[in-house]
Amino acid sequence: MRIEFSFADFVFAASLHDNPSAQDLVSMMPLNFTIEDYSNNEKIAYLPRKLTGQNSIAFDNEAIGDLCYYAPWGNLVFYYARYRYSPGLIRLGRLDNGIEPLLTRGKFPLKARLLSERA
Repeated sequence: MRIEFSFADFVFAASLHDNPSAQDLVSMMPLNFTIEDYSNNEKIAYLPRKLTGQNSIAFDNEAIGDLCYYAPWGNLVFYYARYRYSPGLIRLGRLDNGIEPLLTRGKFPLKARLLSERA
């Protein structure tokens, strides 16, 4: 599955992994919420409710462009720089075409909608 995100003048997509947390995110579509800067390597967006953490596992192959969910706070995490796994982090998928939109600093309304099955 793929999700399209848009904020400011940017539109970008992420391909989701097949896990219970990503499927739960899809069940919420479409979404209107807020994206904002956090730390120096990520943007975050709080969901209207927490996602399931069923079958989540630790990972050690962190990569720029990962889309994750941070269970303790209930937010999506869009990584635009290096990061390290921490307990409670669940990888949902990856950005499809780079991180450039995430480099724009600030707080913006964010829209998310389901695109389709990936061909």
